[in-house]
Amino acid sequence: MDVVSRYARVNGLDMHYVTAGEGPPVVLLHGFPDTHAIWRRQIPALAAAGFQVIAPDLRGYGKTDMPSDVSAYAIDFVADDVLQLMDALGIAEATVVGHDWGAQVGWNLAMHAPQRVSRYAALSVGHPKALVKSSLTQKLRFWYMAVFMTPVLAETLLKAGNWAALRAMNRSREQQQLWIDALAPQGRLTAALNYYRANLKGSRGKRWKPVDVPVLGVWSERDPALREQQMLDSREQCRAGFEYARIDGVGHWLQLSGADRLNGLLIDFARSPVAVTQA
Repeated sequence: MDVVSRYARVNGLDMHYVTAGEGPPVVLLHGFPDTHAIWRRQIPALAAAGFQVIAPDLRGYGKTDMPSDVSAYAIDFVADDVLQLMDALGIAEATVVGHDWGAQVGWNLAMHAPQRVSRYAALSVGHPKALVKSSLTQKLRFWYMAVFMTPVLAETLLKAGNWAALRAMNRSREQQQLWIDALAPQGRLTAALNYYRANLKGSRGKRWKPVDVPVLGVWSERDPALREQQMLDSREQCRAGFEYARIDGVGHWLQLSGADRLNGLLIDFARSPVAVTQA
């Protein structure tokens, strides 16, 4: 199955994306510190299952343009990039899959553009309201965000020791090198960190609301930052149905170490009727 690299002009930016397959569209949204490449084990499987797969590099990442203003990385702008990409490709609605910051973008789309999202699969990260209401134990796991929000310090620490902190996030040498190659060019690491700096200052709670599209929540047992309860509590925010799947023995990057199980879940979910029975 050929994976094709292309560009589209969205919101004044050149957005890079890869695509493969034909059929109902599935849009894959990555998080920090990834690019579209994190989906390399999902793209062929979904395309072979009869879907048109679109995996963009979100603004600031990979080969997509990176605005210089921190505020340009607010989730609302990133979500609008995805909608404009869909417009450019003639896609009225799609199954959306999001991981990490991409999951936050996906929740935003499900909340504010439900007519464009037929189904939403949230990987690792639950609904924003569930996260805010989470336990102290969960909030303490977000200690690293205070570092990431600090300009210069975060960049210095992540690059130190030949990117030792970044390498510690995943044992896969292939994935480590993909991260380093993508973040080493001038400005790329700061652009990636700007997702934290643009979205974690102040409260955006007034923009959060329940979603009216079917949701699949997937959590992996060995995720060091996100506890299971924040995903389970997302059920309360899903008025069109919520399915939950747990992948044991797998860390935060379930697209890699949990690929076979995740691929099956995503294919079944993308094929499921729009009316989802609550699990």
